[in-house]
Amino acid sequence: MKKKEETNQKKISTSVKFTILAVILISIFCIALTPVTFQNDTYYTIKVGEHIAQNGIDGQDPFSWHEDLGYTYPHWGYDLITYFIYHAFGFTGIYITTCLLSIVLGLSIYFVNTKLAKNQLFSFLITIGVMYMIRGYIAARAQLVTFILFIITVYLIERFLETKRKRYAVGLIVIPIIIANIHVAVFPFYFVLYLPYIGEYLMALLAETIIYRKVKIAILKTRIHLCAKKVGQEEKVAILKKKLEELEAEIDKVKIKRTKELQDPYRIKLVKNSNVKWLILIMIICILTGLLTPLGTTPYTYLAKTMQGNTPDNINEHLPMTLSDDTDAMCAIILFLAILIFTKCKIRLSDLFMLGGLCYLMISSRRQITMFAIVGSVILNRLILQLLEIYTKKSEEGLKNKLFHVVPIVIVTVILLGVSYHFGKDKGKETYIDESVYPVNACDFILNNINLDTARFYNEYNYGSYLLFRGIPVFIDSRADLYAPEFSGKEQDIFMDFIDMSSIGTFYGDIFEKYDMTHVITYKNSKINMIITKTEPDKYNELYQDDYFVVYEIVK
Repeated sequence: MKKKEETNQKKISTSVKFTILAVILISIFCIALTPVTFQNDTYYTIKVGEHIAQNGIDGQDPFSWHEDLGYTYPHWGYDLITYFIYHAFGFTGIYITTCLLSIVLGLSIYFVNTKLAKNQLFSFLITIGVMYMIRGYIAARAQLVTFILFIITVYLIERFLETKRKRYAVGLIVIPIIIANIHVAVFPFYFVLYLPYIGEYLMALLAETIIYRKVKIAILKTRIHLCAKKVGQEEKVAILKKKLEELEAEIDKVKIKRTKELQDPYRIKLVKNSNVKWLILIMIICILTGLLTPLGTTPYTYLAKTMQGNTPDNINEHLPMTLSDDTDAMCAIILFLAILIFTKCKIRLSDLFMLGGLCYLMISSRRQITMFAIVGSVILNRLILQLLEIYTKKSEEGLKNKLFHVVPIVIVTVILLGVSYHFGKDKGKETYIDESVYPVNACDFILNNINLDTARFYNEYNYGSYLLFRGIPVFIDSRADLYAPEFSGKEQDIFMDFIDMSSIGTFYGDIFEKYDMTHVITYKNSKINMIITKTEPDKYNELYQDDYFVVYEIVK
């Protein structure tokens, strides 16, 4: 008895030590992956948050020189919080907050995997791999918060199905309320996470139902009932009852056979969990939570409107993925296929549905590699643990105890610290604003020398957010939906006018005239600037230039 207690204490001690080490290394790695330089969305986020703090949600855009553009404020809650952080602590505060959110995401992935897969060692390794895969999406944007909420959602769903405890149901209802106010564009995606579990339940019901035999039983019972009412049909009734008994016995045999097959399936585990019925009820309640926002019905309409427009076809992160160009995604898919095809591992049907759905979403839109990696980590973890038990006959606990010695720990720590150093070594040289991408000095000139009350600037998509951050009214910025007719309420498609002009599909002079523009700010190496300097220098009065940007006044 004493020896058993000592063994248990040793296991607990090893587990605690491993958790502490994992938390430290994951945190360091997440900080190393967090970029110092901000993306364009961060700048409009701050400015939109400031506007909300001062004026509330008015449904109108105040930052473009276009008149009466309707704006939905799709992540107003995140914008407001970001503005308050910036107002109190500046860009440093936003950077530190992003680092903290990155750490929270990494630790959430680790602990959810640990709880659901009962596997610390591979939870740690998989977490590092997931954070590496999504490193390009770690930024001061609302999506970083929703990544955390989605992995927690998977945990809450699985724990509710396992225990049916109310606290998990409450958590599932709270999360969509947060999403509807933090990042409304992904509100419908929340419900996608429910579908694999519901799909498995429906398939289990279907597997239990022997439809054509049940129809035969219903017909036989009807015939028996009708014959029993007639005189002299006793013999026929007896024959029909015998057929009914034989059919019911046959059905019972089939059910027993199917039950045995489900207990030891060949490849796919099919489980009928009665708690799914309550999960469906929770999902219905969660659908109504989209109304708990000052944005009205936007949570239900935003994504549909976005998909109707042209913006998804012209923004890089929304475009379909080419697997040959994304080594990380291709390796992940190959790993899943190798385990499922060439090993004896069995996968839950809900996991297969989830994996297939996420893979489809990722290929349809490259930004969904984030959800494929984050949610898929739990599935991969379960498969790896099963693989370990089948082929090594060792538990994860035994392997962890074997590896948890000084030499393996030092090797893993040194490797991960080395990788973290590789990603973070240049952070001291980086600035919050990249002056080769954003017109810092050009904005200084504009603010000091040009009357913004009458100026109508042409600018490009990528740095429009920085212009409005500096208080300069813009032609367009990275709030793409704002400039599409589905959202703006305008007949003209401002977004497509910009796309056509920037690709020289439409002559820029015609667009300048259409919108009555007075000034141009553009990259020095842009197509428009090269054409202006070579063919029409007399129509554009150069006011300013630096190493990266040039400012013109259009000669009327």
